[in-house]
Amino acid sequence: MTHPIPEFVPQHLQAIGVEVTDDQLQRLAAYPYLMLETNKQFNLTAIREPEEAWKRHIIDSLTLVPGLIEWPENSKLVDVGTGGGLPGIPIAIAIPKLKVTLLETTGKKANFCKHAAEVLGLNNVVVINNRAETIGQNKLYREQFDMAVSRAVGPMRILLEFMLPLVKVGGWMYALKGPALEQELADAGDALAKLGAGEIVAVEAYPDEFENHSVVVGIEKADRTPKTYPRLPGIPKQQPL
Repeated sequence: MTHPIPEFVPQHLQAIGVEVTDDQLQRLAAYPYLMLETNKQFNLTAIREPEEAWKRHIIDSLTLVPGLIEWPENSKLVDVGTGGGLPGIPIAIAIPKLKVTLLETTGKKANFCKHAAEVLGLNNVVVINNRAETIGQNKLYREQFDMAVSRAVGPMRILLEFMLPLVKVGGWMYALKGPALEQELADAGDALAKLGAGEIVAVEAYPDEFENHSVVVGIEKADRTPKTYPRLPGIPKQQPL
């Protein structure tokens, strides 16, 4: 079954530097309908219309793609706090050569992600229903990923403790942030120093003519994260570094 694609989509994809095939475009188009159908059962997203989902969820998630596309085949990416699969599912559709792990604490949301990956035929996606603090201390996942991504999860000083322990030395974490990024990075000075962060790169996610002012920030994993981190579940949010 094909789904309508809003007229603005090709222009927006071109503006953010993302190229997709017709098959990928149809998978992207099917995804918001899956989300909105599931929304009838429980609150997966506040968005109620496919066009709004394209603008606020899908295009926004795809702004991460230009920074990820050059990673080699079978590079491992983890989406921390994916919710209903954002940004991980759009990334998995747009860059099928990546091995994408979706990490989500809430069981219903994790189950939706599994369902969506199956319906969309995403063989490069696995879903973990657990907390970042827990798997960050599990040797099967700790420092095993080339990349970690997140969107709308929390302040940078908290995100760093969730994400960097999962990333290999030499890998990168990428986050979509708003105009308060500079202050968030200033507040995160201790976390950056303690968790093994290196180079920081920030780029505007959208061209100037767009009203959206999201910023993609990339942070290199330069050193191994001390075993102390991440701390026990709940502590990173209650007592940020």
